[in-house]
Amino acid sequence: MSALKRFLTRDHYKYSFLLGWLLLGLLQAGFTELMDDEAYYWVYSRHLDWGYFDHPPMIALLIKTGYAIFHNELGVRLVMVLLNVLTLWLTWELIPQKHNRLFYLVMGAMGAMQIGGMLAVPDVPLIFFATLYFWVYRRFTEQQSWKNTLLLSLSMALMFYSKYHGILLVFFTLVSTPSLLQVFKFYIACIITALLYLPHLYWQYSHGYPSIQYHLVERNAPGYHISYSLDYILGQLLLFGPIAGWLILYYAFICPIQSSFERTLKVCLIGVLAFFLFSTFKGRVEANWTVMVFTPAVILAHQAIIRRRGSWKLLRYLTIATLIVVLITRVYMAWDFLPGVKIRPEIHHNREWAKALEDKAAGIPVVFLNSYQLASKYMFYSDGEPAYSVNSRYARRNQYNYWNTEEQLWGKPVMIAYQPGTELPVTDSIHTVKGTWEYYIQPQYYSYSLIWMVPAMKKLQVKPGERMAFVLKMRSGYHQPVPEDTAHEAVLGYAFMRKREGLAPVRSDISLTKALQRHMIRMEVTMPEQPGEYQLKFCVFAGVLPPTHNSESIKIKVEE
Repeated sequence: MSALKRFLTRDHYKYSFLLGWLLLGLLQAGFTELMDDEAYYWVYSRHLDWGYFDHPPMIALLIKTGYAIFHNELGVRLVMVLLNVLTLWLTWELIPQKHNRLFYLVMGAMGAMQIGGMLAVPDVPLIFFATLYFWVYRRFTEQQSWKNTLLLSLSMALMFYSKYHGILLVFFTLVSTPSLLQVFKFYIACIITALLYLPHLYWQYSHGYPSIQYHLVERNAPGYHISYSLDYILGQLLLFGPIAGWLILYYAFICPIQSSFERTLKVCLIGVLAFFLFSTFKGRVEANWTVMVFTPAVILAHQAIIRRRGSWKLLRYLTIATLIVVLITRVYMAWDFLPGVKIRPEIHHNREWAKALEDKAAGIPVVFLNSYQLASKYMFYSDGEPAYSVNSRYARRNQYNYWNTEEQLWGKPVMIAYQPGTELPVTDSIHTVKGTWEYYIQPQYYSYSLIWMVPAMKKLQVKPGERMAFVLKMRSGYHQPVPEDTAHEAVLGYAFMRKREGLAPVRSDISLTKALQRHMIRMEVTMPEQPGEYQLKFCVFAGVLPPTHNSESIKIKVEE
């Protein structure tokens, strides 16, 4: 009997399960339109780099690989589907006491792995490389050879290149096994990992550490609210199974530990969940931030049921109910059979929406206000027609603040598209399947999102109405001299924000051209009259556009 035939016939139910999982994932990937973030990451793949504003580069590389084969949604998600299936296979290999049917039940109860496993988002490679890390780590603990040392360093680097959260697994591995600090080859593995990660660290350094600034500073909420913690707890129960998540986590928590490796799995599971629970005291935590402990949860829940001889009946019923919910969700994702119900409307009617805008644009680029998702969606569903997202002073930065797209638009006609209510001139409006859009045809476009003003102070306490001078260092992220808008001179200014509500922006008399020539400027700012805490940002006023986001936030406390 050939090796291939033995592979297919031995334990054939397991391989049939994996094959069915693969086919369902491919079908779902091919017939479901892109979510907003997927389109954004697809634009990443058109600008391959060692880093991006909010994520490491792994997702861009994987999308690029699949899209080179299929120029559609399936191509964007192809590698994700394959990694999702490989995650299941590696998880199965990590289970010490295997039981096929129980494994199928546990995986069937985890709806996020079935539906989310095909999405082109950083979580999918993170789950896979986290599972690979555990697989290699177990080998390393059994035999500390140079081969396993190199594999351990590679798995850690790939995990970090997928998402920053992966570093928590290494930290909690050390917490579970402090004796690793006495293992010379573990230090070698960490050093090799750091060397492999240097290109991304250099990218962060050369761009002013935007990811650190965004994740550790900009995402913090002004104050704690109990809903942050409650939403997180509910989100975890839904993430680990929309119906059976509580049962999966319960079994994982009570699993009797029989090896140091299983102790590592449990410490990582509890440590990651607890870490992000405490993080809710600083702001909202997305439920999917804990996905790298899917594999520990599956293994520990599986082992707990076997070792404690728990009843399968409840798990079986909950899995059947989950599969029904997953089936309905799969159909809805591919076919909008509930047109009056707005559940994730971003996955429907994108082609029609993009076609309506494309027809009005008539070949000129489309500029969206404060929406990197819509700019990305438009490019994908208009077959690569140029688009750009310009961010106002109140919107957060994103990767469009680092690409040099504006240089290609300077002095050319564009269509600025926005939804009604924006204070911009209107050329006409468009009725689309996603609502009414207004637009303005600007004959010569200029915006300056890559101009950055660096203040010397990051935090101040001032008196109401006080006038204060700020010294600002001017930086340009463009590859060429910044041209002047002859129709509307670009000037600098500032704006305050309080509790997510903005005060009227203030223009200065400092022109952008002169400021860039000086490299260092002095701008006088009048503080708000009302006491309280504010965020101050410096801006560029260009043409008809609202002032753009051109500095970090400065915390201002106005005394009573």
